[in-house]
Amino acid sequence: MGYHLLMTQREKRLAIITVNRPPVNALSLETLEELAQALEELRSDDGVKVLIITGAGPKAFIAGADITQFAQGDAATVQRYIRRGQEVFRQVETYPKPVIAAINGVCLGGGNELAMACDLRLAAESARFGQPEINLGIIPGWGGTQRLTRLVGKTRAMEILLLGQMIDAQEAWRIGLINHVVPDGELLARARELGNQLASQPSLAMAAIKRLLDEGLNTSLMEGLDLELKEFVAVFETEDAREGVTAFLGKRKPDFKGR
Repeated sequence: MGYHLLMTQREKRLAIITVNRPPVNALSLETLEELAQALEELRSDDGVKVLIITGAGPKAFIAGADITQFAQGDAATVQRYIRRGQEVFRQVETYPKPVIAAINGVCLGGGNELAMACDLRLAAESARFGQPEINLGIIPGWGGTQRLTRLVGKTRAMEILLLGQMIDAQEAWRIGLINHVVPDGELLARARELGNQLASQPSLAMAAIKRLLDEGLNTSLMEGLDLELKEFVAVFETEDAREGVTAFLGKRKPDFKGR
């Protein structure tokens, strides 16, 4: 389907979603709705194994929420906007296929919150990160206080959230906010490379790992182990598991089919 604020393209087993809302790709309600629609469309496409989310142009991945969407609104308007962003980002986080954020330029506020909802994050050397909401007298609303703490720890998250200052890509990597820093001109090429590596992995096992890491954060160790056992048995009974074990014993590369 066609989109006004997104660009989508298929590249064999990869799908690239580009937020295209100049000048800084701020997330309006319409952008959120289009992102939700694109995710649903690609979910049912069995040929797509991995998603990459990025921003159009060198200036910004996503510079944040569109403040004009709620600046003059009442509490009910703000609540609907924030709730919808939470729902869409949770859709990203629980997506059955791996989602990579390819971060170019500034990644602030809602942009950083979207990136944190992705499974893996690659950033160009010139990328900058932050949660500057406090500078406007507000707070993050799309997971910034929750996912940031889970990724980098309470001490560092508190500093980033209270000061509202930007950090560079190397610092973001050092504290565990992102997975890799790459040269500016190589961002999408490296994201594609990582995406193709993931696309060759067994999709059912990857989906199970995603569920376990997500659900395990909210359980005790013993409850998490019970979940892991249940998922292990379910994955063990798949054709991919039989193919993987057979290929290992036969000293050949496995050919996973997602069954």
